[in-house]
Parts: sequence; C-alpha cells; structure tokens
Amino acid sequence: MKVNKKDAPKLTRNTIITAAVKIADRDGMDSLSMRKVANELDVEAMSLYHHIKNKNDLIAGMVEHIAPKIDPPSGDITWQKAMTKRAHIVKYVLEQHTWAAHLFISGFNDGPRMLKYSDSTVGYLLQAGFSKKLADYAWNIIDSYIYGFNIQQQDFPIKASEYKKVAQQYLPYLSKTELPHVRAMTQSIVDGTHDGLQDFDFGLELIIEGLEKKRSQEIKN
Repeated sequence: MKVNKKDAPKLTRNTIITAAVKIADRDGMDSLSMRKVANELDVEAMSLYHHIKNKNDLIAGMVEHIAPKIDPPSGDITWQKAMTKRAHIVKYVLEQHTWAAHLFISGFNDGPRMLKYSDSTVGYLLQAGFSKKLADYAWNIIDSYIYGFNIQQQDFPIKASEYKKVAQQYLPYLSKTELPHVRAMTQSIVDGTHDGLQDFDFGLELIIEGLEKKRSQEIKN
C-alpha cells in the first residue's frame, strides 16, 4: 500500500538514484527495476518518470552517482603516487558496489562527475610528460588491471578463508609426475609458506614501473 500523496517523500532524481544504488548493492543488479525502486521509496512507479527517462537513464545515473573522486593534478604528488592512490580509490568503489565494474567498462559514461574523474586521470599523466598516446595506453592498462582484479575476486569460487582446506582436498589428485608444478604450488598453500592470496599492489607496481620506463624512453627520444 502506498502512502498518501501529501505524506510521500519528496522525489528528486538524486533520491531515486540513491534508492536504486541501495537495491543493486543489496540484491544485485539483475533485481533492479523501476517498480522495485518505487517500492523502495513507497511511491507509485509512474511518479519516477517525472525525474528518470527510463531504466537506461537510471543506470547511467547510478554510475555517475558512484563515480570515483580524485584530486585534480598538482605538483605536490608524482604521477606514480597519484595513479596508485587512484587505483585504490577505484578498487574500493568497485568492492562497495559489486555490480559496477561491468558498467564502468561497457557504458559511455559522460556525466560531469565521471568526466572530471577521467580528466584528472589524464591530467596527471600528461603533466608527468606522457605523450597523449602513451597516456591513453597507460590509463587503459591500469584500468584493465583494476577491473580484472575486481572481477576475478568476485567470481573466484573459493573464499580466501578456505584456500588451505581446498588445497588439502585437491593435493591427492595432483600427480607428482604429470602435474609437478601445480602440485608444488598447492603444497606451498597446504604448508603455509604461501597463503594463495593475490596481491593487488604487486601487479599495480609492475605496471607502473613498466610505464615509467616507457615514459622515460619517450622523453629521451
């Protein structure tokens, strides 16, 4: 049952989008619908269309709502530290909103907040002496790593707390002669010499170190 019109909360685009983000965080993106958002706000579904064109407009608004915020370029921070900080900010956003990574990748996200975030990203790289081409490559490879790491963590079938237990279960099935390397890796998890967890900073540092080499070569040439 809906509340009386005079008692209904004041609808705005922001309140609708905030409710949609709450639903997606709680129940997953597949559960999202205009009707469900209306139920969350305790209003009639048709009233949403005064502020939101359609579901695609709603989704675009959700992406814009959670777009990462990073400081604009300044001389107080190196590009390496800026990109490392940015990577951790984006990683955190994607962990809080597990539905967002695919939309960050697949959508044409042109809201003012997302564009500002993109502009600051490119600005740090250009300010550091990257050419426009190399800055574009750098931006995209860093993002590919962040998104890939996030999706792999979300979809990995084993919880971190169960790695050792699962490794113990699989070890007897790994032949010492036919699969010696996989067995050795699995044995290290069983022994506790390796926890099996992937290190986000390890990969990020490798990428940034490689990009710095490319930047230095480009400047010299």
